[in-house]
Amino acid sequence: MRTATSVLVVCALVLSAAAPAAAVTDGASAATAGDVAAATAADTNATQTAGTTVTILSYNDVQTAMAQNGSMPRLATLIEQRRAAHDNPTFLFGAGDEVSPHSMSPLTQWRTPIDVLNEINPDAEVIGNHDLDYGFDSVKNFSAASEFSWLLANVVDSETGETVPGTKPYTVVEKGGVKVGVVGLADRKIKSKTAVDFAKQGYELKDYQKVGSKYATMLKEEKNVDVVVTLGHFGVPVAKQFAKNTENVDVVLVGDDEITYPPQATDGVVISEAKARAAFLGELNLTVQNGEVTAWNGRLIETTRNVTKDANVSRIITDARSEQLSKVAGKTTVTLDSRFASNYHDETALGNMITDAFRWKTGADVAITNAGGIRSNEQYAPGNVTAGEVYNMLPFNNHLVTVELTGAQLESVLQSQIVELESDEGQQYGAEPKLQVSGVTYEWVGHENVTDQIRSVYVNGEKLDPEATYTVTVNSYMAGWDGSPLANATRTSVDWTMYGEVVYNYVAAKGMVSPEDTNRIRRVDFETDAGTVELDGEGSVTVSFPEPTAENRTVVNTNSFYALSAGNERVNATSADVENGTVTVAFDDAALRSLAEGGDVELYGSYVVDQPPRPYFSNYVVNAELSAQLIPTDVGGTTDSADDGTDAPSGESASATPGFGVGVALVAVLGATLLALRE
Repeated sequence: MRTATSVLVVCALVLSAAAPAAAVTDGASAATAGDVAAATAADTNATQTAGTTVTILSYNDVQTAMAQNGSMPRLATLIEQRRAAHDNPTFLFGAGDEVSPHSMSPLTQWRTPIDVLNEINPDAEVIGNHDLDYGFDSVKNFSAASEFSWLLANVVDSETGETVPGTKPYTVVEKGGVKVGVVGLADRKIKSKTAVDFAKQGYELKDYQKVGSKYATMLKEEKNVDVVVTLGHFGVPVAKQFAKNTENVDVVLVGDDEITYPPQATDGVVISEAKARAAFLGELNLTVQNGEVTAWNGRLIETTRNVTKDANVSRIITDARSEQLSKVAGKTTVTLDSRFASNYHDETALGNMITDAFRWKTGADVAITNAGGIRSNEQYAPGNVTAGEVYNMLPFNNHLVTVELTGAQLESVLQSQIVELESDEGQQYGAEPKLQVSGVTYEWVGHENVTDQIRSVYVNGEKLDPEATYTVTVNSYMAGWDGSPLANATRTSVDWTMYGEVVYNYVAAKGMVSPEDTNRIRRVDFETDAGTVELDGEGSVTVSFPEPTAENRTVVNTNSFYALSAGNERVNATSADVENGTVTVAFDDAALRSLAEGGDVELYGSYVVDQPPRPYFSNYVVNAELSAQLIPTDVGGTTDSADDGTDAPSGESASATPGFGVGVALVAVLGATLLALRE
């Protein structure tokens, strides 16, 4: 954004119409509707002496809110209130992912969202990855039904160079003598985050920075626009790079990463994102003089319950929600957590239920679903489970695909989704496994420079065999992952039932569901060695290992230790303490021996490092390897029986009984309270 140096930046708006805000993370405060209720056209008069004021309103990633009579009707009211508050040119733009996913997706696809969008009357929208959920052909259909322009400049026909039918690369909107040029862009993530195959459909993804610069310059030099706005469905970090590497762009309105980002300038370009699901309305006021933006201020306005619902939008949504969505599948005795933060970072009871339903439907050895396929970002309290709730949580038109994978390939799929703490994504969101699973349990290490990021893998209680073949059910989106073993795997079956319907039918068949977090996915941060322990089934036994080391002081959570079998049977430690750099954990001998007799056992415990907190997780996990020696027990004058089924006489050598003295691997890790910091 080119700014005339002789003009001062405008002062803050009346009341809480905040001046340029510092970048904040999700959950930071923003203006509420109550804060801005008294704002009127006087908001803009202060800037008239320096030029014309232009107001830009924005939203993004409405998704599931489009089919819920909640935040979307309230957002519609906020839009009308803020339009009425200004007597200067006011524009409304959307930054993508508006027509999908939502609870009506399996039934009406894009129709309900388009009806809602036509009611709020945006000036332009960009195509986001989820706006392609119904394929490229549907874009032409929902664009024809739209009373506004859909933009996407850098996805073009590989042969003709034309944009996707139903889209334009840019549009020019003129109001009150002010011309705003708008360009729609997406980055490379759009290919991996939607189910369509670009190459097979004949489309090419061009470099968003080069394409954006080309159109922005053309709009300024040839179309003589006063303001260039980019609708960028690519997240705030990409927007910042875009701002640094392009010219003639004044504003970037962002979608995709769904964070709360009040307007802030990067290299003179104002960037803003309004979280998602109609939670906020962005408001940006620009001072325009002689075709230049000379000053700005802006804020995000929160869509609170105090805002009255727009009657027309409410009617559109409630009419679309047919009786089918009100049907009750069954009941849940536990809370179902569909929040992104929960499902990306660790297993959830809901994720376990979804993948258990997949295996219930297909009979596969293993089922896997991606965390991003679980939507709505809400928690559903114990009680009735309705079709609308299930389709809100699983709104895509995905079906089930069952493939054959070797053990090594299965492990590769698990590892491919790990986000390392040290990566850019990990620094923003924290380390993540990004999957929900059934039939398989494993440990994962979310750190760089680790030889094996996936460890201790078991399939239905048996140690994974890298060369064995397993049947694995995934959703159809995952089945097409580029570069994944899933893409070229032998398909044993394809079930065209939508995955949301599968889960609905599973709950209906059960009548009552009580899914649990059973430690199928277990995090590891630090490993050590605890030597060997003898287990005779009597009294108490202790396990010792060095205190976790780190650059800064560590504090071990002595209440967090427990042992877990390959079959996910659990025994809590009776006590634990730390002294002179050694952690000592006590167990009931008989309970620990019982786990060891069933095979490998793992011991878990957590600790905290005295350093700035990490994203999401407040704790680290220690894994202490331990060998267990099972000592023969003497019950009723006989020792444990031999293989031939006869009782060995009392006092007979233990070496005569096969199976004793065998080392059983015990590995150690955690299970502690997680802090959900991510949306």
